[in-house]
Amino acid sequence: MKLYAPSTIQDIKERHDFKLSKSLGQNFITDRNVIEKIIDGAEINSDDLVIEIGPGIGVLTAAAAESAARVIAVEIDKKLIPILSETLGGYDNIKVINRDILKTDINEIINEEKEAGTFSGRVKIIGNLPYYITTPIIMSILERGVSVDSITIMMQKEVADRIKSSPGGKTYGALSVAVQYYCDVHQVTSVPKEVFVPRPKVDSTVLQLSVRKERPVDLISEKVFFSCIKHGFGQRRKTLLNSLTGVCGLSKDQIREILSETGIEFNRRAETLDIKEFAAIANSVAACYGR
Repeated sequence: MKLYAPSTIQDIKERHDFKLSKSLGQNFITDRNVIEKIIDGAEINSDDLVIEIGPGIGVLTAAAAESAARVIAVEIDKKLIPILSETLGGYDNIKVINRDILKTDINEIINEEKEAGTFSGRVKIIGNLPYYITTPIIMSILERGVSVDSITIMMQKEVADRIKSSPGGKTYGALSVAVQYYCDVHQVTSVPKEVFVPRPKVDSTVLQLSVRKERPVDLISEKVFFSCIKHGFGQRRKTLLNSLTGVCGLSKDQIREILSETGIEFNRRAETLDIKEFAAIANSVAACYGR
């Protein structure tokens, strides 16, 4: 059965009286080439554990199961569980969990699978994420320190552009710096809106986020680092002297002193700073004011 075929999707919907949820951002892939590119981009090996977020009717899940030792599919919509039982019933290396990924302890899942001996390789996350919750899911995984090697996901093109953007670009912002602090970012492929059912209003992009074993910068305090990023981009049209005033409760004169110490011009804007310059500012703040 070709799960990605529009006729198959329609048949499944009718037999199970399943209605797509706009609130959950459900869009199903109908192009086999896109599915193969996601699996190839995730670099799944035969001894790997794959955790899929939002399996839908199991199109990507089944493809992952052909390559991986074990696949755990986490689906929030309970109405999809009986459908997944049907579409994935022929695979003995897939487990479906009806849960909200944001409320799920992924490390606990990994440890359970490791203890059960279901895999011996690396841990990889894949998914076709709902546009409205892409950023919260990515940042939740990264900030919680989930023990994964990579995250390969499809997302709205606009979000992908922000994540992979470089200093000076129009889309460069707090999300760019935050994700690139944790990961090496690689674009796998572009995906036109025409390959989905129902068709979304925008195109998509698949990114592979390879989690860094070592951070690109040394920090005194991650909390101060992210606070500086938030302040800097919170008022992105303002100069650093103005946008950083108030970070950790510091005055404009104190920010002026910090910028002088780091050799960064007062009139620059956050969008021009690379991650090393943000780190220099954050470390100066943390060192000078004990935050």
